[in-house]
Amino acid sequence: MLVDEFDVVVIGGGHAGIEAALASARMGAKTAMFVLNADTIGQMSCNPAIGGVAKGIVVREIDALGGEMGKAIDTTGIQFKMLNTRKGKAVWSPRAQADKKRYREYMKRVCEQQENLYIKQDEVVDIVVENDRVVAVRTRLGLEYKTKAVVVTTGTFLNGVIYIGDKTFPAGRAWEPSSKDLSQFYKRHGFPLLRFKTGTPARLDGRTIDYSVLEPAPGDDPPPKFSFWTEPMGSYWFPPGKEQVLCWITYTTPKTHEIIRKNLHRTALYGGLIKGIGPRYCPSIEDKVVKFADKDRHQVFLEPEGLDTIEVYPNGLSTSLPEEVQWELYRSIPGLEKVELIRPAYAIEYDVVPPTELYPTLETKKIRGLFHAGNFNGTTGYEEAAGQGILAGINAALRAMGKEPIYLRRDESYIGIMVDDLTTKGVTEPYRLFTSRSEYRLYLRQDNAILRLAHIGRNLGLLSEDQYRMVKELKEEIQRWIEFYKSARVVVAVGSDTRPYTPSQLLTSQYTLEDLTRWGFEIPSHPYVREEVEIELKYEPYIEREKKLNEKLKKLEDTVIPEDIDYDKVPGLTTEAREKLKKFRPITVGQASRIDGITPAAITALLAYLGKLD
Repeated sequence: MLVDEFDVVVIGGGHAGIEAALASARMGAKTAMFVLNADTIGQMSCNPAIGGVAKGIVVREIDALGGEMGKAIDTTGIQFKMLNTRKGKAVWSPRAQADKKRYREYMKRVCEQQENLYIKQDEVVDIVVENDRVVAVRTRLGLEYKTKAVVVTTGTFLNGVIYIGDKTFPAGRAWEPSSKDLSQFYKRHGFPLLRFKTGTPARLDGRTIDYSVLEPAPGDDPPPKFSFWTEPMGSYWFPPGKEQVLCWITYTTPKTHEIIRKNLHRTALYGGLIKGIGPRYCPSIEDKVVKFADKDRHQVFLEPEGLDTIEVYPNGLSTSLPEEVQWELYRSIPGLEKVELIRPAYAIEYDVVPPTELYPTLETKKIRGLFHAGNFNGTTGYEEAAGQGILAGINAALRAMGKEPIYLRRDESYIGIMVDDLTTKGVTEPYRLFTSRSEYRLYLRQDNAILRLAHIGRNLGLLSEDQYRMVKELKEEIQRWIEFYKSARVVVAVGSDTRPYTPSQLLTSQYTLEDLTRWGFEIPSHPYVREEVEIELKYEPYIEREKKLNEKLKKLEDTVIPEDIDYDKVPGLTTEAREKLKKFRPITVGQASRIDGITPAAITALLAYLGKLD
């Protein structure tokens, strides 16, 4: 029975679904979000955190495009850190612990209040296609809704199965039903389906943890923000003194590892129940113990799940062991000797469609108006999902309006890098973003996301005129200061060399922007302008070098790799890169670059080993 008509239908209310639905509705498309449970919109299924290496940059890119994730975590975060601060600013990345319940409530409230967005608690069981074009969706309740575009963001729910030891049951998340019928739609239309897996640790009763023997892990002061638009607006930093909670650090022990080895046959993974491929960079504790047998301990972060709950997330202890073994395992860890488990750990296996079935717009090649985003594309992580979600939602709305789609390039965003990797290389295991996946990482920094992408957000109507005016004025001010610092002159002794220098030349040596005041130079008053001017001037020669290297890499794609090359002798390759290169034995560097998991950093290392780089 046909009951209503929408421009765009989004299937799923997780991190990808939220950004897709909000972007579409904010662009003026009448949008429906179909969810199995309207109360779990924005649920954090695994760790209660947003951001991380490369991931935090994606959140700021979503914010620059007019998305919501950055505002949500700034509003509901309980601890904030800037990662990698001992390294250069090109690899800095913000991360925050969230109050899980408040984050979910925030996202639900934003979706409920969004004009043009309608939430429907019903399961989409089929997508109606005519002449290779989406025309409607059908639901479990027998209703049909006409639509011009559909965004599928089913996460781990499509044909999901949970494993706790030898106990298995269908679910998309613990104690929540999976979605089965939609898999039949994909099989009927000739889409291949892969089985992937992921997992989550138990949730601990914080009252039963002995914090006196643990190492505290405080947040940063001042704490980093994710959104340019939360207070103080026009900055990526909160003021000093923000109240934050403590996280804690402990470690597994030889006894922990003994318990795991003794029960390996009882895990769903090593017991043979799970056939799906799990995430390389977020392995279960049993996987760590097997693959890193020489390590006598593994770090565990104990992360509070919120201000109004006793639940604690033990980051690093994901497992599919039987629940009674989980109790023994957790209690072998310092500080957890008397711990009580509130929820057991579990593994989950689910269907994904290979992302090579998609254009870089995230629209499928087989069916017009059908878009995919999130874990359903073979990725892992809230941030990767949300980044795909906003792009899919934008392009679904543009499809519904009869307008040309947008593409995000590799040289302008990490979202563009991720989508290019997914749609050209595909996935052989759950995909996670790292800065090493980028050949432009000196330019694609966490500090300049708003400068790189705000114009796109404004052109789409996702940023207001006032927001874009602020960014434009800041950008112009940054450029004025840069031009001034490149043209002014002052006589300075740098080592034994006394001669006239420009301030920009001094900044690329050992001096900071603050140091310029000693020679009578003014510095910008706006904190963001000040920070950005210094970073831009310090990094300028390196960014130019990076551009030239990328041009050279493109010319060297036809370089032949010797048949007898020993990849174990190539310095700078990750374990993953060595494994993939040994398995596929590419003939040329170009072929190597197109293998899933082979990053630009790996190609640079390979060319250096072959003597092709200076």
